[in-house]
Amino acid sequence: MQAVIMAGGKGTRLSAVTHDIPKPMVSIAGKPLLEHQIENLKKCGITDIILVTGYLGDVIEKYFYDGKGLSPATGKPFGVDISYYSEETPLGTAGALGKIKDRLQENFVLLFGDLFTCIDYQRFIKFHEEKKSEATLFVHPNSHPYDSDIVITDSTDKIIGWSCKNTERNKYYKNLVNAGVYILDRKIAEYVSDIQRCGKEKVDLEKDIITKLIENKDADIYGYISSEYVKDLGTPERLETVKKDHFSGICEKRNLSNKQKCIFLDRDGTVNKYVGFLRRSEQMELAPTAAEAIKKINSSEYLAVIITNQPVIARGECSIEELEKIHNKMYTLLGNEGAYADGLYYCPHHPDGGFEGEVKELKINCDCRKPKTGMLRKAEKDLNIDLSRSWFVGDTYLDVQTGINAGMKTILLRSGDENKSNKYGCVPDHIANDLNEAVDIILNN
Repeated sequence: MQAVIMAGGKGTRLSAVTHDIPKPMVSIAGKPLLEHQIENLKKCGITDIILVTGYLGDVIEKYFYDGKGLSPATGKPFGVDISYYSEETPLGTAGALGKIKDRLQENFVLLFGDLFTCIDYQRFIKFHEEKKSEATLFVHPNSHPYDSDIVITDSTDKIIGWSCKNTERNKYYKNLVNAGVYILDRKIAEYVSDIQRCGKEKVDLEKDIITKLIENKDADIYGYISSEYVKDLGTPERLETVKKDHFSGICEKRNLSNKQKCIFLDRDGTVNKYVGFLRRSEQMELAPTAAEAIKKINSSEYLAVIITNQPVIARGECSIEELEKIHNKMYTLLGNEGAYADGLYYCPHHPDGGFEGEVKELKINCDCRKPKTGMLRKAEKDLNIDLSRSWFVGDTYLDVQTGINAGMKTILLRSGDENKSNKYGCVPDHIANDLNEAVDIILNN
């Protein structure tokens, strides 16, 4: 596959470090950001690269032309083939695609030059091809969804809605943010060209193309949900965060080609306040230390994944739609505190009958209801998790037994559900007062 990198950014907010270089050339561990991007692409077998340049584009061309003092052939010292398109005037986030459409392959990766990425692109490409998508957006939870564009997906990961940043939101949304990395069908470039033929040279990929295609219910636009490392360097603070994460190895460890370490979290009594059976979104409130604890996980090499039994669905006491509202409120409350979950799995089943309004097809003895490990096994597959290096944290011995059944270390919380009956006879590795203390135990272990 081919890649196009939009590398024309000026980096106004980074002017203290980019006054004489374009933003993609800002240094991280002695290399320009752009070189890190190219190395990530090359590692995944993507070596045909088009750089779209603008502000101080000659700095980029000089560096990749002969910056290593080796071959004069463009990109050869880096093991890739680089060609260029230089914008004489800014063409927006997509305008250049209309100008280079005849140079593009049938499908291509597009990313912006202010992102530090450590992605398993082959996994991304496989998803795009399986979905037969016109455009696949790399989407992920982040620590500031309130000022980010949020995508809304259905159960197949098709994008069915879009909530723009800096707009008033009167609903709760799942924390899924557009990261700025795409795989696009070449017809997207044709759409850009069509707009330009109508006299509009400057084209915005999201506003003029993606959101319009989402509004067209027949368009196949998908979100590739990933926990991998993608962060923009738009501010000095974010630049320092990326430098720290790169130095600590977190960026590489989060690449899904590598086995992941995870802290699995029970939901009720662990992430949110325990209220018994939680049936309505109004009942959802975060536990006192939950956001602080999950922020610590987000800054570590561990994933944060929630695992929860929800028998209220099978018992007919809560609909799937209401459960989605409950979880969306939880994501929003966490996001407001700068925290996020990398995944959530729930079991809707319940083995016993006799409840008024129960859903008969869900009254089964399944393999996912805790303390069985079906939800954990699905997360293990989806996120390439090494369960033997992971932890389960919950407020009941049911959670402890679940973790033991999956071969993980476990922590029992004293907070949450006061009923600590141990019918399993299991012993946790640690006992903690609350989630924050539990996370400290794990990260210091």
